[in-house]
Amino acid sequence: MIADTPPKKTPDQSAHTAVQGSFPIVGLGASAGGLEAFEQFFAHVSPVSGMAYVLISHLDPSHASILTEILQRSTPLPVIEVVDQLQVEPDHVYVIPPNRDMAIFHRVLQLSVPEQPRGQRMPIDAFLRSLADDQGEQAIGIILSGTGTDGTQGLRAILGAGGIALVQEPASAKYAGMPESAINAGYATLVLAPEAMPEALLSGVRNLPPVEPKIAGSGINRILMQLRTVTGHDFSQYKKSTISRRIERRMSMHNIDNLEVYARYLKQHTEEIYKLFKELLINVTSFFRDPEAFIALKQDILPLLFADKPEDYVLRIWVSGCASGEEAYSIAILLREYMDETRIERKVLLYATDLDDDAINTARAGFYPPNIAQDLSPERLRQFFIQEKWVTGSKNQYAKWWCSPSRTSSRIRPSPGLTCSVAAI
Repeated sequence: MIADTPPKKTPDQSAHTAVQGSFPIVGLGASAGGLEAFEQFFAHVSPVSGMAYVLISHLDPSHASILTEILQRSTPLPVIEVVDQLQVEPDHVYVIPPNRDMAIFHRVLQLSVPEQPRGQRMPIDAFLRSLADDQGEQAIGIILSGTGTDGTQGLRAILGAGGIALVQEPASAKYAGMPESAINAGYATLVLAPEAMPEALLSGVRNLPPVEPKIAGSGINRILMQLRTVTGHDFSQYKKSTISRRIERRMSMHNIDNLEVYARYLKQHTEEIYKLFKELLINVTSFFRDPEAFIALKQDILPLLFADKPEDYVLRIWVSGCASGEEAYSIAILLREYMDETRIERKVLLYATDLDDDAINTARAGFYPPNIAQDLSPERLRQFFIQEKWVTGSKNQYAKWWCSPSRTSSRIRPSPGLTCSVAAI
């Protein structure tokens, strides 16, 4: 016999039911020292959180992994080693198998054999970027203990898609390289010890109640006024839906569900204004993003710009909103390739600007993490980049790429006529 009145639900059960149709997916990345961090995290995860958890770790490709068995001791959730085409379900834990790359498409996990050797791959970045593309605002990225920079660009993609990024407090990590890389890049929504993250996630994914449009507009305007007063930048012409999502994410981090209350909170906490400012500035970028646009630029636009120009002609190009410089350098590389292929040499001045001082500093330096190899052909890496070894504060050595688009070959000869200038506005 079926009862007419449903049983009373606990808060956790209610949250679980609410997200059955559309639930957050949490991607957790770790390397050295990650096992302890994983155990600390899952020891505090609710069995009915309504989220799915996907673990990407740097595993030895030549040995079977027992990570699944070890983690099962720390959580009542089912812990499963991933097989190809596995559908993700809430309140399950999925572990990447050894010697496999992993992506997600329509909430189905896709495995592939790595193309690059161990030590050159960035499996955490690769998965988090696919998670951002697939899940958007429902994507959550977590970076735990590990060496190097894997995961930093993945968090950037997740934040750009409107998701949440948590990073382990470096002092609590056995190896602080990966957490420090993400924090220094500015891609951490919160920095916490692993055991504090599950509660933060439950707060961060809480659905805010609907707000009347007129009230929402008034509240958002008050927030934007404070942003302009403190930072000097006016976001009133930005896309309202994007601004609203970013504001709601910051509100949820503080358990605030009212725009007017958040506006008052900003008045009392200036540091929160700067955190919101940074979150509004985050955008997803990479070298040669939107390849079709770059193909059209090279095939259709550049011939027109160079046609019938005298030898002393100076081509000036402005890249606005350049973020950390990938788009500007991509255009510079494309120009160099076009002039080499057509044997047309003209002086080119490329200017790139952005509001974000931190992003501009990265663009000026021209140094990028190893995972840009995912977005560039080997030929472009060889011709326009120099790989250098660096040592982080935690004494972990890793490689960074220095972009040198003003050279035909980074090791052969300088290329005349191409100048890049990056500035904050």
